[in-house]
Amino acid sequence: MSRPAALDETFAEKSRLKRLLEHFARIEDPRDPWRVRHPLPEILLLVVCGTVADSDSYDAIALWGETNLAFLRRLLPYEHGVPGGRWLEIFMNRIDPGLFAAAFSDWVRATWPDRPELVAIDGKTSRRSHDRKADRPALHLVSAYATTAGLVLGQEAVDGKSNETTAIPALVERLGRKGGLEGALVSIDAIATNPKIAQCVRDTGADYLLAVKANQPTLRAEIEAAFQDAPADHCVNTDKGHGRIETREVAVLHDTNWLDGPRRFPGELRLPDARTLIRVRAHAELSDRCRMPKTRYYISSAVLDAEAAARSVRAHWAIENALHWVLDVTYKEDLSRLRSGHGAHNMAVVRHFSFNLIRAMNDKKSLKLRRKAAGWSSDYLASILGIPNR
Repeated sequence: MSRPAALDETFAEKSRLKRLLEHFARIEDPRDPWRVRHPLPEILLLVVCGTVADSDSYDAIALWGETNLAFLRRLLPYEHGVPGGRWLEIFMNRIDPGLFAAAFSDWVRATWPDRPELVAIDGKTSRRSHDRKADRPALHLVSAYATTAGLVLGQEAVDGKSNETTAIPALVERLGRKGGLEGALVSIDAIATNPKIAQCVRDTGADYLLAVKANQPTLRAEIEAAFQDAPADHCVNTDKGHGRIETREVAVLHDTNWLDGPRRFPGELRLPDARTLIRVRAHAELSDRCRMPKTRYYISSAVLDAEAAARSVRAHWAIENALHWVLDVTYKEDLSRLRSGHGAHNMAVVRHFSFNLIRAMNDKKSLKLRRKAAGWSSDYLASILGIPNR
């Protein structure tokens, strides 16, 4: 079966779909060529489209593909139809997750070439992906999220949360190739507050914004003392909503010369190019009670005033609220029981493909309704894929 003429016209437009298939074509197919009935791009396109269209299991994806085979054949031949759910599960368990994740990052950069301004990096555990019989822990994925654009930039899998310190540099280096992070501000929680990760971020041409917590007690005590002894630029922000009023006082110090001095004892932490110290005092008032004030400290290589620091610290939490929460609630990621092979990792990447495609839609529907609409209407799904109307 030849490629549909409508797709050739679509490809001329350099749509998101064209770029998606181009990057799928670079992934190595683990099967023997003579046994291939369903080409790799057809399988991956089916899985991504089915996930966009509100299908959260292999059986549901296969059924969606059978029902919408005419739509899929507008895009690729599908000479032998679509595979069943069990076959999809076996195949997705075999795809190299490293190649799949790299294809995702390259696709994001090709589709949305603008450099991100603020990048939040954080880890998330897929709670039901553990395999007790194989003594395998749950999948823990470190993701990078462009908070301004609302896009996932990439991900790196680790064995457990304690190993995030090895996954974060690998993710930063991959995203930083060819100037991908140049000029960005990369925010990470306190687990990354060490010279190796800070230098890794700086080597990409980006600035870091790192939390300073109890895991670095000496540095935290020194920063706390610095704010007590020196005047600081500050601002106050107040948010109202969801039955509470939250007030945040943000103060910054730019006198960081003492951080660049020689080490005073072996093992003392010193971060490269530190330029701004940040203190955030937050106080929340609920309708029936008040919460105790909380004070958090941060350190950054960027020169930030109080307002910019407040925006940047606040933006970091978008990865929790706008990405991780959506994956749990809209995609039911924490309910997924994929445990064997590479299936859990690869389907996590598929959900990121789907998330970026749906997030890029410019309408007033919620992400949940966009997935529903994509399942009901092939025209709406085509618009998500970036196929121009004819």
